[in-house]
Amino acid sequence: MNLFTPLTLPNATVLSNRIVKAAMEENMCDADHAPSDALLRLYRAWAQGGAGLILTGNVMVDRRAMTGPGGVVLEDDRHLDRFRQWAQVAQSAGAQVWMQISHPGRQMMAALGQETWSASAVPLDMGNLSNKFSVPKAMTVADIHEVQERFVRTAKLAERAGFNGVQIHGAHGYLLSQFLSPISNQRQDAWGGSIDNRARLLLDIVTAVRAAVAPQFAVAVKLNSADFQRGGFSPEDAQQVVQRLNGLNVDVVELSGGSYEAPAMQGQARDGRTLAREAYFLEFAQNMMAVAHMPLMVTGGIRRKAVAEQVVSSGVALVGMATALAIDPALPQAWRAGQDVQPALTPITWKNKMMAALATMARVKYQLKRLSQGQTTVPSISPLWALVSQQVSTARQSKKYRRWMAKHSA
Repeated sequence: MNLFTPLTLPNATVLSNRIVKAAMEENMCDADHAPSDALLRLYRAWAQGGAGLILTGNVMVDRRAMTGPGGVVLEDDRHLDRFRQWAQVAQSAGAQVWMQISHPGRQMMAALGQETWSASAVPLDMGNLSNKFSVPKAMTVADIHEVQERFVRTAKLAERAGFNGVQIHGAHGYLLSQFLSPISNQRQDAWGGSIDNRARLLLDIVTAVRAAVAPQFAVAVKLNSADFQRGGFSPEDAQQVVQRLNGLNVDVVELSGGSYEAPAMQGQARDGRTLAREAYFLEFAQNMMAVAHMPLMVTGGIRRKAVAEQVVSSGVALVGMATALAIDPALPQAWRAGQDVQPALTPITWKNKMMAALATMARVKYQLKRLSQGQTTVPSISPLWALVSQQVSTARQSKKYRRWMAKHSA
């Protein structure tokens, strides 16, 4: 078995190889927060690159709850034709495409002007950047049920649009991850306390989505292997959640880690753990294989073929790559041809780790913008220039989003 061995999923569909274009936040919606022409051009580049599975960036289940101001929203069928075009473009060279569906909870910028929700009224701890995010409202039982219904509705719309599956985002500090973590979830009711209670919303959403879509439509989950914060969601918690997912007909569990507060998905932890230089979460995945009945996927800094092959040879089914494919979307084809290509951004040596993390995301988004314009990528782009440019773009998009929300509400 190697990177280019096909994988038959539990739903009996087949991925042509083990390389996955992992989700990245593109913020490339059109004026109606549907997929834009630029987004379609970006996914055409990935489709032609040779990955067996393409995961979209965040698609929001609620227009009031955005991970970024330029995010795509799918909560009704008004723009379903645009989503059909997106699916068709991503599938054009034979890959499956799954829509990542998400709710940010408290990880939504205050500049967007919306009330934020979370498991409990616990604000983000991001040092000097904490004031960029509002203190969230603790969700009522009615709010929880509404969010569950929204995930199900978006999954059904994704199926109607021709996507091959959905990935339910339960990682990176977004809403479902906030329910899982004892730091952000201080509830005393059926959704708080024990891991069974903290996992209830995620498990109920998975169960309801699986029941609402066809058997051959993939249902996947993105889960933190840990929060990488002291007192947070632990590897032992993650194992227990995977054990509970075993009986829910989940097709893949992707293991990642971290949040805005502790961006372990960029190789940074706040609890003293040392992450690997590449394949940050492989050790966690290997431990998870003892309890997981579904295929596992690992993401986190993978950019070398030898490391990707190590992941697969260890028994992990799928290798997820994000930044590497933002730099070189044709990387799977190059590896298949025997080329030892190792795409990477130039290192950032800033002492402020939070600002370095923001600059890293800005440099990745810069590459995505270049690809969406049919241009070559620039891995050596200045982190300061990328960060400032991204901040200006975000401010502009935030104003557009607020105007769109005002118009939508009227």
